[in-house]
Amino acid sequence: MNAQLSTCGVIVLALIAANAPFISQRLAVLGPRAVSKSLGWRLIELVVAYFVVGSVALALENNLGQIAPQAWEFYAVTGTMFITLAFPGFVFRYLLKHRD
Repeated sequence: MNAQLSTCGVIVLALIAANAPFISQRLAVLGPRAVSKSLGWRLIELVVAYFVVGSVALALENNLGQIAPQAWEFYAVTGTMFITLAFPGFVFRYLLKHRD
C-alpha cells in the first residue's frame, strides 16, 4: 500500500468516523439503539473515534516506514480537523428540522 492511498484512506475513515456519532442513534454506532442520545454521549463517541482513527493512521505510518515524532501541536491540529469533519453530522442532528 503506497503513502497516497493510505493518506486518502485515513481521511475518508476520519470523515465517516467523525460523523457517525451524530448520524447513528445506536450507542457506540454498533451497540443497542438508544431512545435519545445526549450531546455529551455523542462527544464521548467523537473523542473515542478520534483515537481509533489515530491508531489506524499510526499503524499505517508504521507499515510505511519510521514513525515521525509528534509534539502537542500535531494533536491540536488533528483534533480541530476532526471536529471540523464532524460539522456536517452536527448540522444534520441539531440544526436541521426532522419530521418525527
